[in-house]
Amino acid sequence: MKILLDTHALLWWLADDPQLSAHARSLIASPSNPVLVSAVSGWEMSIKKALDKLDVDLDVLQLELEKNAFEILPVSFEHGIAAGALPLHHRDPFDRMLIAQAQSESLYLVSVDSRFADYDVDVIW
Repeated sequence: MKILLDTHALLWWLADDPQLSAHARSLIASPSNPVLVSAVSGWEMSIKKALDKLDVDLDVLQLELEKNAFEILPVSFEHGIAAGALPLHHRDPFDRMLIAQAQSESLYLVSVDSRFADYDVDVIW
């Protein structure tokens, strides 16, 4: 099963935060499940850091992604079209892109966000 991490799931995984569900934690830890992190998560964290809403060292974070063997999922033109075509159940552009990427790439999306249930996307929590 190919897994795409929502930004909070990524941060909770790296911090070993108990807010990350045991089910999600076990799937991320399994070597048989490729784990992807969207480029949009890097953008989101960078913006939140600049606004002093997130305290994270992005250079260290990038090293942690490599250490965990997480694959970076680039944002494609197709992803952009798909995100723009989604119904407006969720207005957060970062989350809309994650939903579009999960749909386009047939990925399971790891997120606690209950609004994702309004979309045709497989959510793990």
